[in-house]
Amino acid sequence: MEPFFLPYQTAWIRDRSRIKLMEKSRQIGMSWTTAYELVRRHCLPTAKYDSWVSSRDELQAKLFIDDCKKFAAILDVAVSETSGGSLVDGSDSRSLGFSNGTRIWSLSSNPDAQAGKRGARVLDEFALHPDPERLYAVAYPGITWGGSLQIISTHRGGENFFRRLVDEARYGGNPKKISLHRITLQDALEQGLLRKIKASLPPDSEVMQMDEAAYFDYIKNSCADTESFMQEYMCCPADEKGAFLDYGNIRRCTYSADTNWRATLSPDSLLFLGVDVGRTRDLTVFWLLEKCGEMLFTRDVRVFRDTPFSEQEAVLHGYLKLPRLRRAAIDRSGLGRQFAERAAERYGSGRIEGVSFTRGIKEELAYPLRTHFENGTIRIPDDLEIAADLHAVKKEASGGGVVFRAERSADGHADRFWALALAAYSARTSCGRGEMELVGKKPAREFMW
Repeated sequence: MEPFFLPYQTAWIRDRSRIKLMEKSRQIGMSWTTAYELVRRHCLPTAKYDSWVSSRDELQAKLFIDDCKKFAAILDVAVSETSGGSLVDGSDSRSLGFSNGTRIWSLSSNPDAQAGKRGARVLDEFALHPDPERLYAVAYPGITWGGSLQIISTHRGGENFFRRLVDEARYGGNPKKISLHRITLQDALEQGLLRKIKASLPPDSEVMQMDEAAYFDYIKNSCADTESFMQEYMCCPADEKGAFLDYGNIRRCTYSADTNWRATLSPDSLLFLGVDVGRTRDLTVFWLLEKCGEMLFTRDVRVFRDTPFSEQEAVLHGYLKLPRLRRAAIDRSGLGRQFAERAAERYGSGRIEGVSFTRGIKEELAYPLRTHFENGTIRIPDDLEIAADLHAVKKEASGGGVVFRAERSADGHADRFWALALAAYSARTSCGRGEMELVGKKPAREFMW
């Protein structure tokens, strides 16, 4: 086992505790490791109960089953060659059967799908579930008559139930008798992760020339900000107290991974655009929303860094020529002023609004956006950088009022948050229905970007 699995993976496989929990970095091979462990248990003639796997969405759970099938095929070949028998007894897209009559099943992320099922549970990406506390409450009784409960996740905010389970096991006397494992990116690198990663990469990958320290910095510098890196890779949950949008609401309003979120729902619904403009230090972000009743559905997000204004303007024109685009709100602070004015000249000030980011305007943009997240009336893509940007905005008291701040990083200055806020604002302030019309073009004049 040791040559194939790294030490922290081997420790997880050998832990036969009734409840075990892995507090982990992203992308260190733990879902894959757990798939092997589950198959290994089901191959035993003493196995009696089925196992049920729930991830953050059905697609991820099915991918877990696919990993189980690969390991089962390898072990089945070994058994066939030595005894002529077989371990596997049929499979489909949602389950894998074994000759002893047990099966491994994938489940919906809906907690109610756990009810009435006996046997082992695997709750993968636990903190990313819409309601992890309810998921635990419904899943746990299933192991009353046997089996184990395995919880595997990175953190998602300091107020998440996953964080509470970890703290209770580590500092609160551990009343649930949880076997707690913790592996950061640094821990995994020290135990050989980079060697495994390099073995799966092409020879010309830039990672091939890195040692562990260089790879650690490479991952850290690629994250949206320091807080995101610490949460996603170093097992340090993000501070929710100062965040304007908490991860719980962000997660609840995120599309599932298998959703075709770019496809519009109705040929009659209107589209609304928000544009946060940057050039060198920050990003330019275009965010397109479809409005259906009270719901706002993200249909496109495009991000540009160090891109000439002429190219950004061409992208803007592509959006503004969409027949169903009703209104666009464009950041006109600083560099965005000329961007917004030129768009208004060409497409009409009734369809284009330039928005200056004053303190009062930021409040007018931010609070209604938060209401959408609290009410569940908005949907956003499942993307780490988007989630980090939305969570990065902090609300602080200053001079008798409120200011919104965000740490400036290599990935901008919460630019995705403000692009989305502008798009939601344009949907809220639009009156009536209509299509975007190309107004008569004014005489050309000298203009320097």
